[in-house]
Amino acid sequence: MTRDRLLPLFVLLACVAALASAYVAEYGFGLRPCILCLTQRVPFAVAGGLALLALLRPLSWQRLLMAMAGLAFLVNAGIAVYHVGVEQKWWMSSCSGSTGPQPALGDLKSLMSQPADEPRCDEPAWQWHGITMAGLNILYSGGLALVVAAALVRRKRT
Repeated sequence: MTRDRLLPLFVLLACVAALASAYVAEYGFGLRPCILCLTQRVPFAVAGGLALLALLRPLSWQRLLMAMAGLAFLVNAGIAVYHVGVEQKWWMSSCSGSTGPQPALGDLKSLMSQPADEPRCDEPAWQWHGITMAGLNILYSGGLALVVAAALVRRKRT
């Protein structure tokens, strides 16, 4: 493997590690994910797919594909910030069980179709010293976005 393929390989492994830890938490430890938790898995799958493409395509495509993967990590960090805000009750979400105004009659159909035992986004399934998995995802995804950006800038200079 050439040195040029290290960044896509790193991104692919980071995405596999993130998705594997999410599935181990869900199926191994019984932590049921809310809809925002599931949404945060999508950018990892996208970035992992882009990294795999970068490994399989000519090097001329690698910069664009890795920039798109970095953008996916940045989007994921934004979703995680929103999720932490819902957990901390800074703002409300459709899956947070709002105590605000009652839903309109047209919204009752959507409320009735939502399973009663669905995990709520404002009740973290796990936390460590007040840091939830969404909070850790801010650090992880944001850090990965910075690593990808730094690698791309460094590579452009050399």
